[in-house]
Parts: sequence; structure tokens; C-alpha cells
Amino acid sequence: MNVFQSFILGIVEGATEFLPISSTGHLVLASSLLGVVQSDFVKSFEIAIQLGAILAVVVLYFKSFFDTELIKRLIIAFIPTGVIGLALYQFVKTYLLGSEVVVLLALLLGGVGLIVFERWHIRRESAVVAALTPPSALSYRQAFLVGLAQASAIIPGVSRSGATIIGGLALGLNRATIVEFSFLLAVPTMAAATTLALYKGHALAFTTHEWTALAVGFVTSFVVALASIRWLLSYVRHHSFTAFGVYRIVLSLAFFVYLFA
Repeated sequence: MNVFQSFILGIVEGATEFLPISSTGHLVLASSLLGVVQSDFVKSFEIAIQLGAILAVVVLYFKSFFDTELIKRLIIAFIPTGVIGLALYQFVKTYLLGSEVVVLLALLLGGVGLIVFERWHIRRESAVVAALTPPSALSYRQAFLVGLAQASAIIPGVSRSGATIIGGLALGLNRATIVEFSFLLAVPTMAAATTLALYKGHALAFTTHEWTALAVGFVTSFVVALASIRWLLSYVRHHSFTAFGVYRIVLSLAFFVYLFA
């Protein structure tokens, strides 16, 4: 992987991390287009640069991490993801991460699921308007179930943000509330995933060139994510996520044709 490739992948990560379209899936597909050969370093890179995007959340929501009630709920939500992710890490990295077929199927099925869910949920919203509450007001049960939904995103292409947002909406949470909680939950989740990826990927053995590529991707994803977060917060005030479902379906079908036609 060269510096240009890591820069492009950093843009892709920062732009997609918080959208319900799967940043990991986009990184796998973008790597394929760029001709990046899958290796242990590349797989670790694709996980580690997500921490750059997550750092944008820390900067934008710095004060939130001093809220004791919020921290309790983030810990509860992180538990199912942490346990399931640790248990299945090696299987996911060996057999799923880097697989275009797995990503495309997850994007396609996830897109259909997102559209179907939104059609049901919009009718529900018209009858019951969820109250706008701060993320720290979630019940422990709601926090745990959102974390359980997030755990499904260990499958590349599912989308961590998409899983948490749909999980929260299904529980009756306001869109703005669950989107913000999804942002905040990404911090412990991706910090743990990155630490595990670098440890398992033998980061101390990375070459100077590999560390440089990682640094470029990390910084780029951070800068782009700052803009992406602000845009999504504005978008959810007036739109559903149906358009993202359509995008996932179109992208997956286009890549199926490109890769296998």
C-alpha cells in the first residue's frame, strides 16, 4: 500500500464511518478498486484508521465524556459487542474481512432491510412521536439492546452505525437521540477494535512505510469525519434513511457486475 492509496482510503473511511452504509465494506471495495493486495497489515489498517474517524467524535463531543450517567450507558452498550467481537475476532479476520462477496451480500441484504424497516417505522412515527432525550437518559435495557444490535456489525458490510440506529429506532428512540448515541458508542467500540487489531496484527513489526501509510489514513479519516458527522446530524432532522438503503442496493449490484460479469 502506498501513501496515495492510504489517503484515498482515509477519505472513504471518514465519509462513511457514521453513515448506515458500512465503512468497512466500503474500505474493502475501495481497496479492490485501488489494487491494494489484502494482507495482515491491510486488514489491520482497515480497522485502525476507523479510530481516526472516531477521534472526530471525541473532539466534537468532548464534554459528553464527563457525564457519568452517559458513561455507564456506553459501558453497558459496549459489553455485548466486546464479548462477541473478541470471541469471533479471528474467524472474522480470517474468513470475512477482505471478502468482496461477504461485503456485497451484506450491503444488498442490509439495504433491503433498511428500506423495509423505514417503511414500517415511518408509519409508526406518524402515530407515536418519540421524545427528544439526551443519550444519557437511555435506560440500561435500551443501551444493552442497542449494543447487541451493534454486535451484528462484526460482519463486514452490515454497518455499525446502521445497526445501532435501526436498533434504537426499533426501541422507540428519537432519531437525533440514537444517532448521537451511535456516535458516542463508536468511541469505546473502535478504540477496543483498533487495539485488538494492532496487537493481533503484530504492530511492532510494521515497517516505517506501513506506519506512514497508517498515519496518513488516520489523519485523513479524522478530518473528513468532522464534516461527515455535522452533515448527518443535519440530514436526520428532515430525512429518513431510505436513500441509504437504495444506495447500498445499487452499490452492491454494480460491484457484483464489475467483479463477476
